[in-house]
This record gives sequence, C-alpha cells and structure tokens, in this order.
Amino acid sequence: MSDSGKLVLRLALGALFLLHGIAKLRNGIGGIVGMVEGAGLPGAAAYGVYLGEVLGPLLVIAGWYARIGAGLIAVTMLVAIGLAHRDEIFLLGPTGGWALELQGMFLFSALALALLGPGRYAVNDR
Repeated sequence: MSDSGKLVLRLALGALFLLHGIAKLRNGIGGIVGMVEGAGLPGAAAYGVYLGEVLGPLLVIAGWYARIGAGLIAVTMLVAIGLAHRDEIFLLGPTGGWALELQGMFLFSALALALLGPGRYAVNDR
C-alpha cells in the first residue's frame, strides 16, 4: 500500500507543478528574470526555473531519479518563497490558512518524496 501512496504523491506533485513549468514555457520568464536581478543575482539564473518546474516534475512523474526531481522542486520552491513571497511567510490568508499554503504544500511534498523515494511503481528506485 505504501508504494501506491508514493505513486499518488509523485503524480499529484509532478502534474500540478509541471503546469507551472508549462506556463513558463508558453509565456516566458521575464518576471522571474526581474526578480532575480532585483535580488542582485544575474538574470541568467532565472533559467534554473526550467529545471525545477519542467525537468523536476517530469522526473517525479516518471519515477526516474525522482528523488533528484523532488529536490529540484524543493529548491525551486525555496527560491520562489525567498524571492516572491518572503513578506508572506508569517501571514495568514483571509480564510485563516497560511498565506503560503500552496507553496508550502509543494515544498513539503517535494521534501517528503525526496526522503521516501519513488516506490516500486517507478522506472527506478532513486
């Protein structure tokens, strides 16, 4: 049963996060380049978003080096929280939940998957 749970976690995290990557592929990353440069980093660093939002989810969905894919997603979320959401870290939303509950769910799901591994319904067990 735990392998089935890992599969559900992988597919949900990978598919939902990949949608963000597809949007970036279609619409570009100009806004992210601006945020990265505003933080004093080179704009080219913004292209790392494609690793975390496209490659990472594809690895997670396939279960091929899923721990690495989950790690890419987790790092992407840490950077996103640091660049775009740092003022909201300690805030609650209008309905009483954490203002960053979606970002937190992505981050902690990715960390859980990196620690648990992909399960047996995967291309490999890494």
